[in-house]
Amino acid sequence: MDAHEVNRLRAELGLFVADVFASVPRRDQRTKGECYLRGLMLDGRRKSIQPMAARLPDGNMQALQQFVNQSPWDWLPVRQRIAERLIEAIRPEVWVVDDVSFPKCGKASVGVARQYCGAVGKRASCQVAVSVHAATDTASCPLDWQLYLPGEWTADAPRRRRAGVPDEVGSAPKSRLALDLLDRLASWHLTAPVVVADCGYGRSVGFRLALEDRGVDYVVAVEAKEVAHGGGARPHQPAYGGLGPPTLSRYRTRPMTLPDLAAEQAAFSEICWRQGSKGAMRSRFAVLEIRPAGKQSLSHAQEHGGGHYTWDGVLPLRTLLVEQPDTAAEPTGYWISNLSATTPIEHLVKLAKMRWRIEHDYRELKHGLGLDHFEGRTWRGWHHHVTLVTAAQAFLTLRRLNPKAPAAA
Repeated sequence: MDAHEVNRLRAELGLFVADVFASVPRRDQRTKGECYLRGLMLDGRRKSIQPMAARLPDGNMQALQQFVNQSPWDWLPVRQRIAERLIEAIRPEVWVVDDVSFPKCGKASVGVARQYCGAVGKRASCQVAVSVHAATDTASCPLDWQLYLPGEWTADAPRRRRAGVPDEVGSAPKSRLALDLLDRLASWHLTAPVVVADCGYGRSVGFRLALEDRGVDYVVAVEAKEVAHGGGARPHQPAYGGLGPPTLSRYRTRPMTLPDLAAEQAAFSEICWRQGSKGAMRSRFAVLEIRPAGKQSLSHAQEHGGGHYTWDGVLPLRTLLVEQPDTAAEPTGYWISNLSATTPIEHLVKLAKMRWRIEHDYRELKHGLGLDHFEGRTWRGWHHHVTLVTAAQAFLTLRRLNPKAPAAA
């Protein structure tokens, strides 16, 4: 936005800030928050504090630095209010779990380490954050974030102290962080419609099983090497010989990889899932019923079946969605879901493909609102900046959805 447009929206922005920052106790802090949001939305190449303060007529670099990096205001109630507003306005069809990287120089920034960096497509020095987004085909916005802390930060007490990492925060897999975010959103009385995730999360059997234990529906991408039985497979129960514990039920066939199952059972049909900028998005898809048979799946089924000697050996049914375009000699994508295989294939495809929407979020958050421009080094500062960027995008999203609606709830 140019300065004229930002100034034109100041009254509306003020109402929005009064609502979502109502938990911030001091009026001067809320004023700085409104100023920071204007700086993020105002046109400019860099959205770090110094250049934003220089562009704003009321910008005070020292005051903004203190507000973001040192001020002890709690970011979680702010995120909660933003999430409540966006869920109500967007009415999402899915929540998308994903992560995003921020290339960094040096070693002082909180969570920075040499690791895979999606922003540059290779290992590099960067921060990585896990996020959950509410999405439909026409609108989306992040609901909550957590910064990934690599293992090298766990035992480095001086480094943690300098970055202000809380004592209770340790290194955890990204899938664990995603589950923690979903649990926090649930504690805010927000319910996921369907969770969608790429293969980075879907390949984790533990992640999928944890979603099932929470009663959450999902459609997640998985790797071709995953093994399963066909939906019609049944275990064999040997006759009891009368001595000792009974022999456990066993499947008489070995589980197959997903490409082998698809080659044996799949019947593909062409599906259009949305209209893209270059026309209809189409490909060929098939739906199969399968019984995932990896070690974690077996252990989980046994545990929920009553234990080692009482489980009937039947692995639970899951739905496999397979994509194989006309131009491909073999499938190019696989998704596992705990939704019924009777779910219309068009709906399954739409859900699986809706992850594309958060690419729009990341473009706007990074290139338009300076998500990765934060130059501070602390845990608190990073979370404050990300919360403020999320608030700025939420404000813009609400205006796009309903330009004439009042900014306050």
